Amino acid sequence: MTIEFKAPSPAPAEPRRSVADAMLRGWRQRCPACGEGKLFRAYLKVVDTCPHCGEDLHHQRADDAPPYFTMVIVGHVVIAGVLVLEKAYAPPSWVHLALWLPLTVILSLWLLPRVKGALVGLQWALRMHGFGGETDDETTEPDVSMKT
Repeated sequence: MTIEFKAPSPAPAEPRRSVADAMLRGWRQRCPACGEGKLFRAYLKVVDTCPHCGEDLHHQRADDAPPYFTMVIVGHVVIAGVLVLEKAYAPPSWVHLALWLPLTVILSLWLLPRVKGALVGLQWALRMHGFGGETDDETTEPDVSMKT
């Protein structure tokens, strides 16, 4: 008994998309395709289509990645600052609380949409999750034929 897997048909050659440009456009909260249209209709709600070029953006699946990356970045900045301040001046605890708690909140709120935009740009540039024309259908099984 042998199991044969059918290889997917090769996709036609499509022009490469610049990952750096797309992520930078997303970081600036602009459409990764044209860099002109707004990426968000609300704080973290991605528009369905770009109002400038018409690119479909509803495919994006940023999910939990933006908060994770934001926490990693903010955590490194804040912990490094706490350690440097403590080592240099050893201020009382209330100074740390008064300085680092607001900075953590402000930095997190400022970074979160930018990180999400960069991740949407990355997905667009790599043609992930439907940005390449095909849709992600998680219910389909691979075509497996068994011969005896």
